[in-house]
Amino acid sequence: MMSGLDLTQSAARVTAAIVDIESESGNEKALADAVEEALRQYPHLEVLRDGDSVLARTDLGRAERVILAGHLDTVPIAVDSTGRRNVPSLLEGDWETGTLRGCGTSDMKAGVAVQLVLAATLADPGRDVTYVFYECEEVEAERNSLGRLIRTRPEWFAADFAVLLEPSNNIVEGGCQGTMRARLTFRGARSHSARSWLGDNAIHKAGAALRRLAEYRPRRVEVEGLEFREGLNAVGITGGVAGNVIPDECSLVVNFRFAPDRSQADAERHVREVFADLDAEIAVTDSAPAARPGLHLPLAAEFVSAVMAGMPEEPTAKFGWTDVARFAELGVPGVNYGPGDGSLAHKPDETVDLEQVVRCAERMRSWLGSAS
Repeated sequence: MMSGLDLTQSAARVTAAIVDIESESGNEKALADAVEEALRQYPHLEVLRDGDSVLARTDLGRAERVILAGHLDTVPIAVDSTGRRNVPSLLEGDWETGTLRGCGTSDMKAGVAVQLVLAATLADPGRDVTYVFYECEEVEAERNSLGRLIRTRPEWFAADFAVLLEPSNNIVEGGCQGTMRARLTFRGARSHSARSWLGDNAIHKAGAALRRLAEYRPRRVEVEGLEFREGLNAVGITGGVAGNVIPDECSLVVNFRFAPDRSQADAERHVREVFADLDAEIAVTDSAPAARPGLHLPLAAEFVSAVMAGMPEEPTAKFGWTDVARFAELGVPGVNYGPGDGSLAHKPDETVDLEQVVRCAERMRSWLGSAS
């Protein structure tokens, strides 16, 4: 099977080519096949296939090694506002300054395209580079293959710095928020709703927690010069037996997005404190750590200077969780930086500004091509 991926083309055109290969989470095989076949054409790269993830690296004996990482999967295909299925891609304008429409254009096939073009055309970079293309990022954390790869292929993740090419409008986003989900279970006693005084309504008990969430004032905290904004919100509620039964159980799911000055243990302690006086059982169901920005570190500072030179914007905090946290746990400082607008991610009308794609590839090439 021929991949059809010509990695000597511009990153904009490669973006369109990989958007046209559907890769919803769990269905990345066709794209992984294409990526693997394309990269194996280049003798300066060592290439490894692991499941539906592909890794490639140079081994030139450089003083520094950096990781460029991006996920191959997208959210499910959708129908956009024009009634059109959002795959294949649709070009609006030209390849240098136009817009590309389609599922995954922003999150994050534009970033993956930049990785692919750099991997193919940078045969003699000033830094050794490891390129990671992984599956199942858009679903639950235990399916995210980056965690598996780090555990089973640790030698591929020994590095001095990492860049996750998630959409950031080509603005460096430092660190990331942590995320925690907890389930609050309220218990009561069933009875016939016509004789409600014989029961104890568990759904009513959840009202106190909902009021507390509505009145909650999240922190805004500065960490290493960047402002992070926390959030504690209800994201799900279940309860009820039948239309004539007083319910004996109600579950409320809350999501806490926490700043990187808190550990996961600190975050859990805070969630429990918020609801401590309520008659609820509290269980943490999912948790991932935050990552500190680390932009003061030499390689990070050099990277910011190189890719944001001449831009009026300054680096910002990453609102949301990304796999930068996994690199932080390894002791590898990392940043989020890539083409695309994160606010368009997962939307049926997802698009990417192709000028951003071209600019990202140019600036990354310049940075990688000059040894420190």
